[in-house]
Amino acid sequence: MNRSGFTLIELILVMVILGILAGAVVINVSGRGNEARITRAKHDLNVYRQAVETFALENNDQYPKTLNDLVGGKRDYVMEIRKDPWGNPYVYRVPGKTKKYDLFSRGPDKQEGTADDISVWDD
Repeated sequence: MNRSGFTLIELILVMVILGILAGAVVINVSGRGNEARITRAKHDLNVYRQAVETFALENNDQYPKTLNDLVGGKRDYVMEIRKDPWGNPYVYRVPGKTKKYDLFSRGPDKQEGTADDISVWDD
């Protein structure tokens, strides 16, 4: 009698190997979500910075009072003003504390002035 197929030990061994590989993938992928949110916030801030600078250039060095001034006026400088990746509005102040204006996200902790703030002026 010739039986072909896998033994129970072989099947268990394959399941253990697949479990180890799946665990390695989860470990490598977890934490990337926050990196992606930070990258998106930096991108948004750079887009808004360019729009603010263009607005000022076209309006005799007058900076917009709010980010909403970049949309819906005589010219749209951006398509829309989005919230940051954590669901909060970006902070824009003119005049700024150290520059002509402040433009930043409060970051994951949603608190201003903490280490996780993401500023348009960060490198």
